[in-house]
Amino acid sequence: MRFGPVSLEQAEGTILAHSLQLPTGKIAKGTLLSAQHLTNLAASGFGEVTVARLERGDLHEDVAAQALARAIVPDETAQGLRISGAGAGRVNLYAKSCGIVALDRPRLEAVNAVDPMISIATVPEYHRVDAEGMVATIKIIAYGVPEAQLSHAATDAGGALRVLPPVYRTATLIETRVSEEIPSDKGRRSMAGRLERMGMELTDRMVIPHREGELAEAIARAPGEVILILTGSATSDPIDVAPQALRDAGGQVTRFGMPVDPGNLLFIGKLGEKPVIGLPGCARSPALNGADWVLERVICGSEVTSADIAAMGVGGLLKEIPTRPLQRRSGWNGTG
Repeated sequence: MRFGPVSLEQAEGTILAHSLQLPTGKIAKGTLLSAQHLTNLAASGFGEVTVARLERGDLHEDVAAQALARAIVPDETAQGLRISGAGAGRVNLYAKSCGIVALDRPRLEAVNAVDPMISIATVPEYHRVDAEGMVATIKIIAYGVPEAQLSHAATDAGGALRVLPPVYRTATLIETRVSEEIPSDKGRRSMAGRLERMGMELTDRMVIPHREGELAEAIARAPGEVILILTGSATSDPIDVAPQALRDAGGQVTRFGMPVDPGNLLFIGKLGEKPVIGLPGCARSPALNGADWVLERVICGSEVTSADIAAMGVGGLLKEIPTRPLQRRSGWNGTG
């Protein structure tokens, strides 16, 4: 592609590089200049314009963006993505349903490494999206790129991006109480909101005493496809009431504790094929916390290992919670 000023006599069929406002109206950048455009420009006193001229082997920005989108998303249904139309060298990718984004970072980075004029920007891996939420934008930065470069960028890019939809529909939230008083439904309402946006429902409320035996029994009879535990007293050790109750019920604990704040006191495990998540106290708030990251992956059928949780620590310092008695910067050493 050639770029620069040309006389009006040479400008027909080229691409206008910069928008121009004429008495007859605006000519937007990116416009393919016609004879009429040139007549209007001459009448307005222009002798030359800055344009882009595609050469043999070049692809127009819109054609290139659409081709790259199709290469990355060869199967919209299987990948859970919708490809938009092209405009100004841009094509957007949208989620067809709620879920989390799975991506192959090395392959997407390889796309961006071929030519600075060929780019894709995505949301972070495991980012939660709603139906029709934008997942990525493909942008051809110049007005055209060599087809050979585009083909190189598209090599091995197929399937590097997808949306994983929820695979569960129901969850049971087991709440424990440390007195005779029934706890506020604040935690249940927060969890119901989290699940609703992922197309899930809570089963009937279960509130039991904060004792190992009663909790083990409740876990064993929980009807939901996913079991969530929110204790009235913080879980402070791998053999504390809640994780031990899961073991007593015949389940296993995969991980206790996570390097995400707020969210440190989470545990995760299984009862047969049912995922079990012991929620930190901060899950009573709708604000983002570490439990959201684990819950969303679990709901969408993405395995969450101990190593996965350990890796969440980089980027795991989330915003301060205003209701803490003292802020971290004041030296408070509490956990949540």
